[in-house]
Order: sequence, then C-alpha cells, then structure tokens
Amino acid sequence: MELGMIGIGRMGANMAQRLVRDGHKVVGYARTAKTVQDRVNEGAITSGATSLEDVVKQLSEPRILWLMVPAASVDDTIAQLLPHLSPNDIIVDGGNSHYQDDIRRAEELKKHQIHYVDCGTSGGVWGLERGYCEMIGGEDEIVAYLDPIFKRLAPGVEAAGRTEGRTGEPTTAEQGYLHCGPHGAGHFVKMVHNGIEYGLMAAYAEGLNVLRHANIGKKQHLVDAETAPVQNPEHYQYDMNLADITELWRRGSVVSSWLLDLSAHALMQSPDLSNFNGRVADSGEGRWTVKAAIDEGVPAHVLSAALYDRFESRNEAEFANKILSAMRFEFGGHHER
Repeated sequence: MELGMIGIGRMGANMAQRLVRDGHKVVGYARTAKTVQDRVNEGAITSGATSLEDVVKQLSEPRILWLMVPAASVDDTIAQLLPHLSPNDIIVDGGNSHYQDDIRRAEELKKHQIHYVDCGTSGGVWGLERGYCEMIGGEDEIVAYLDPIFKRLAPGVEAAGRTEGRTGEPTTAEQGYLHCGPHGAGHFVKMVHNGIEYGLMAAYAEGLNVLRHANIGKKQHLVDAETAPVQNPEHYQYDMNLADITELWRRGSVVSSWLLDLSAHALMQSPDLSNFNGRVADSGEGRWTVKAAIDEGVPAHVLSAALYDRFESRNEAEFANKILSAMRFEFGGHHER
C-alpha cells in the first residue's frame, strides 16, 4: 500500500521506515526541507514532499494521510489538506488527540466524504525494531482496508507469550493492534493507557527513591525544634545499588516490565541520574483520563496522584509551599532553614 506520513520526527520517521522495509510506499512531509531530505537519505521514506499538496499529488486514490503531529496541530493540518482531497480519501490521526476531538472531526469530514480513523500509538523511539501497539477507532470497513498497514506496524504475536486459554488463529490484539470501536475509541483507550503509564512510572520512581534514602541513618542531621528527627537511625544503614536492584527485579519479579527495563538501563548509564533535572511534562492524556474518571464517577486515586506529581515536578507547587511557610511563621514564628 501507499500513504503519506505527515510529521516525520523520531516516531513518525521510524513508523515510516518500518512500513518501507515491508515494501509499502511512504511519502513523507515535515515543515523543514532538511528534515525531509534527511529522512530520504536515511531510507525512512520512499520520497519526500515539499508541501501538503505535494504529498496528496504523489499518492493514488483513495489516498491515506497518516498524521503524526501534535494534538494542537491536527485541526490546522486537516484544514490545509482538505482542499486537495477527494471523496473516499482517508485521514489517520496517529498522535495523541483527545477522543472527543476525533468524534467531531469524523463528523465534519463525513460531510466531505472523507474517512477518519483515530489510532493511539504506543512504542516510542523503540518502535522501529519492537513494533507499535495500536489502538484504533473508526468505521469497520475503513479499518479493515487499512489492516495491512496496522499489521506491519504492530509487534506481531511473537512479542509476548500467548495467554493461557487463547486458542486458534491469533487475534489482532495478540498481534499488537485492535479495532477498539467507533470514532474516538482508539484514542480513548490510548488516553487511559497513558494515564496508567503515569501511575506505573510514579510507583517505580517513589519506590526507588525510598531505597535510595535507606542510608539516612548514616548521615548527620541538624537537631532543632523545627525538624522531626530520624527515629531509630540504626534501622536505616543500607547503601543500596539501584542499578543492581532494578536489574534483579527484571528477572522473575512480579514488578518486571518494559518500564523497569528502561529504568535499569538509565541507572546503569548514570547511577545518580545527574544528567536529569527531574522536570516531567504531561502531554494531556493523564489529565483527560482523570477527567473521564470524574465524568464516569469512578475512583482513580493513583492516576490522579501521578498526574499531580508531574505538576509538582515543574515547580507548580512553589507558591503553595510559600503559603505553607508563611502560615507556619504566622502562627508559630517558625523560620525557614
């Protein structure tokens, strides 16, 4: 098959290259000509385009336009594409859009007889070799038409052992991609996926931080009325090797996972993680997951806490902490150290 890949950064380029390796034709476009030429030189795309109109011209009908652009740029990109498209062309949003935007876009494009598919895509920079987990929303017949693309991008059934009880021909879910439902369903599943990711990452981070401070009993501490002393310092005399502990947990532990694999790799490279400053962004999915939980009336304690922890990592709690400090001074004359 052939498609246009609009947005050929790290993830888009790797996805394109995975398709090219399988014989698909991929026309790539980015806002800068150098990026396009670099991707051509790398063999990540079959050919480059100089504009969105040029992408469309290089494709046969019905055209497939796969967007790998920031969620905030999707509407503008579609608006620029629309004058050049024909009935039955297909737009796939493979980024991290809000699922409610998918529902709206699908309705708007339907008036122009353009099909829309939302595809939540997970795999990061490792996807070129490992493959991409794809969560798909859209019309049955259009998703089925795109199956060769989804199948090639997916990791394949060999990526994980088969779940006990599953028999017969492996399903698409076992291969790493799933038609989750109508428009928006794919990004809804990806939204919750990323909310869970926040929680998992926070759990690893907090646990490893407890281990890192297990030697607090060896350290000298100021003794004053402002600071609670360490109780039983003899209980905290351990100098933990976090690189070895994460490596250990990768083998046979119930907390083993790919995120743990990546943590072990990071700690091996830099045991004190001095090359990071601890500022953690959130691209929206964690917020949307918490909002959906509120709308549904279901508890999401861990996911909410993980989201707020990311806000705090960006010093968004700084003024609140100043308020705390000011109140302590006002009621008790407590001075900051």
